Amino acid sequence: MMRIVRTKRAVQKEPLLSPFGFKGAYLTELWQSIAYVEGADGASGIGVGVQSVLWSDARVFERFGEAAGNAHMADLTRFALAQAEQSDFATPIELLDRLLPDVYDYGVRSIGLADLRSTFALNALVAVDYAAWALYSRGRGLNFSELVPPAYREALSARQERLGSIPLIPYGMSEEAIVQVLDDGYFLLKIKVGADPEQDGDPNKMLDWDCRRLTQIHALASRYETSHTVNGKIAYYLDANGRYDGKERLLRLLDHADKIGALDRIVLFEEPFPEEVKQDVTDVPVRLAADESVHDTHDALERIELGYGALALKPVAKTMSMSLKVAKLARDKGVPCFCADLTANPVLVDWNKNLAARLDPIPGLKVGVLETNGHQNYRNWERMKSWHPRAGADWIEADSGIFRLNDSFYETAGGALETGEPYESLLAEEDKGNES
Repeated sequence: MMRIVRTKRAVQKEPLLSPFGFKGAYLTELWQSIAYVEGADGASGIGVGVQSVLWSDARVFERFGEAAGNAHMADLTRFALAQAEQSDFATPIELLDRLLPDVYDYGVRSIGLADLRSTFALNALVAVDYAAWALYSRGRGLNFSELVPPAYREALSARQERLGSIPLIPYGMSEEAIVQVLDDGYFLLKIKVGADPEQDGDPNKMLDWDCRRLTQIHALASRYETSHTVNGKIAYYLDANGRYDGKERLLRLLDHADKIGALDRIVLFEEPFPEEVKQDVTDVPVRLAADESVHDTHDALERIELGYGALALKPVAKTMSMSLKVAKLARDKGVPCFCADLTANPVLVDWNKNLAARLDPIPGLKVGVLETNGHQNYRNWERMKSWHPRAGADWIEADSGIFRLNDSFYETAGGALETGEPYESLLAEEDKGNES
């Protein structure tokens, strides 16, 4: 058993290059949370997280705005660390199980939403969970496969030498920028659909916009070929963030995709419906993936039984501990998983990469994949890369759309469990501020 005797936290606000749109709204900055936990033996662990209030519960974003919504999530992280002090745990998974109910209940009270989405609490817990894994690794080595409890290892039995990097194609990305992404060798495009072009919530205008956007992107991508997909074509991963109201409108979009010759390129369609829409989707002609609607294994099983054919794992958004639980269930049910992003910073990308590297490829693809779009969105991405504990390692950057993973990556967990001096400095600055 391990005992946490001391905790600290800090926040770094990172501006975006331009407003980042999804769910019909826009972000201008993302708060990076840093958590420190110290064990009774003096060992310590630092974890980082990225907050996305709009993604985790859009109602909080709408009610409080961007800055106040971020402050609410940061407060949940503070509460979680306070609860973690004097806690004993055998594994980080056990610690998460203990913290999550109390953190969620605190969020309900402090924010004033009786049905606050669990992903809001999980997002707030990422840095805490990450720090617990870093503490847990002390004296056990850095090989992530060996740190994972035996019950979960079968779900992580792959060892990918290459991972395709999935770039994001947001609402406002220009044709020139999309062509640059394709020229750079990326072969699986994550395309945001569900726009609100006139900000009036009209679902028919949304569908019309999505059809035109898919036509535009497909015309560009059809000029390219790739060796990383089974059919040799650039593949599409559509993400609606729950903006479609039901199957009828979704099928109209897919009928349009079929008419323009794009249907066979859609390897994933993520979260077409709001979470409360629980329709059987076994007749939908593409593989639907569940993401925000899967808070835990109960939700994952429900979506699988509805016909969803893939699950997005998000250690950077819902904690590594919860992601391992969902990965095990999916493996038991024969459902593929992949790792999705939350505009993660470079260290979190490699935290995500530890899981993605151990998953089998999504059907239709020849290699594993990892979504990462921070390099497209953060204003200070180059400085953020320099904060990586293994800055300069050859697995950090994608080459022609591919991360190349070697023995060093696997032996060191991509540096993700190591302590970076810049993050230590932020914690020290926060300490000084609290003392003054």
